[in-house]
Amino acid sequence: MTEKLDKHILENGMVLLGEPMEGVASVAFGFILPAGAALLPEGCCGAGAVVSDWIFRGAGDKSSKELGDALDGLGLHRAGSVGSSHITVGAALEAGNLAQALDLYADIILKPSLKEDQFELARQLAVDGVLSLDDEPRQKVMLKLRERFYPSPLGRSPAGEIAELKALTAENAKQIIKDNFNLSQTIFTVAGKYDFDTVCQQIEKLFETKQQKTIESVTLGSKAGKYTHIDNDGAQVHIGLMTETVKPTDEDYYNARVAVSVLSGGMSARLFTKVREERGLCYAIGARYHCLKDAAGIMCYAGTTPDKAQETLDVIIQQFDKLGDEISEEEIQRAKVGLESSLILSSESSSSRAGAIASDYYILGRVRSLDEIKNKIEATSVDSVLGFLRSNKFKDYTVVTIGPKQVTVE
Repeated sequence: MTEKLDKHILENGMVLLGEPMEGVASVAFGFILPAGAALLPEGCCGAGAVVSDWIFRGAGDKSSKELGDALDGLGLHRAGSVGSSHITVGAALEAGNLAQALDLYADIILKPSLKEDQFELARQLAVDGVLSLDDEPRQKVMLKLRERFYPSPLGRSPAGEIAELKALTAENAKQIIKDNFNLSQTIFTVAGKYDFDTVCQQIEKLFETKQQKTIESVTLGSKAGKYTHIDNDGAQVHIGLMTETVKPTDEDYYNARVAVSVLSGGMSARLFTKVREERGLCYAIGARYHCLKDAAGIMCYAGTTPDKAQETLDVIIQQFDKLGDEISEEEIQRAKVGLESSLILSSESSSSRAGAIASDYYILGRVRSLDEIKNKIEATSVDSVLGFLRSNKFKDYTVVTIGPKQVTVE
């Protein structure tokens, strides 16, 4: 997994990162803008979703339709997301069209039209997105779980809240763009087939300024509570559970990842076999590691019926608690193979690599090589994982349920 990292920093502080990939004819890029949900003003929950749509509704000298036609004409597979810390906008495309795409994205970020009528459309789509969560209770329960687990405002929902979206004005949104589309704190990533010197020259021409400004750090509040239930007349109970664990900067990070894979790395993992297969308590179950820069947790989802909801939750917590008692060599090896397989698959995707190097740089201040990650996974063992679990016992579970019946959280 030999790879090379390209890096350049503009005078204004904007960081450019690249990872060339042999044997591909595509390229993926992303602009990671410090305008995530946790960084927005109070009362503007969901503004990131509005802004990330609004800026594509015309930019530079192009109307909304003209911009859409220009992007489609380049064969872009657009990608974007709103997270806790950033709004990400980018795309994957044929490498020969990269320069034209960057010109368009410079206009989208620096010269969006921001017309009032288009704002109303963008806001209504965001409202519709929140309303649609009532038909997607699995997604809704996990959004609410993050909101309740992480200290405020880190868990603030990227989708937003209906009341705050309806109160959001075009002027509010313009001010958010002005304040948070801060080039000094922006990361640009590119992966695939590209010439980094050429990319740097173009990005400098488009984005270089003499101005540098910082964004005020977020003041963390308290967690929202241990148990939250949302009534729903459906036939299922959707359970979300989360508990604290080590951050990626911790020396036990890879032990934590392997432990989670033992817990929920496939059909032979603990949760699937002990909760679903042996007891038939739920139709869907899984857990994964989730992190922000300042906090991390293991999050778990289970979908079950009202009469089995309490036992499902009890057995899940039991499996979390028992994980540190004993783990077999076979389980460790299976977990490591699963993690390394995921690593290999992601290494073959330019979009995945562009996202990964941005995440690494933001959280760690550097980019890990694939070989480093593989070697760290390989270095874990039964003893190291059990040592981690026994020194970092799972406790203080945050639970959210959606459905017709509540559960009791001990």
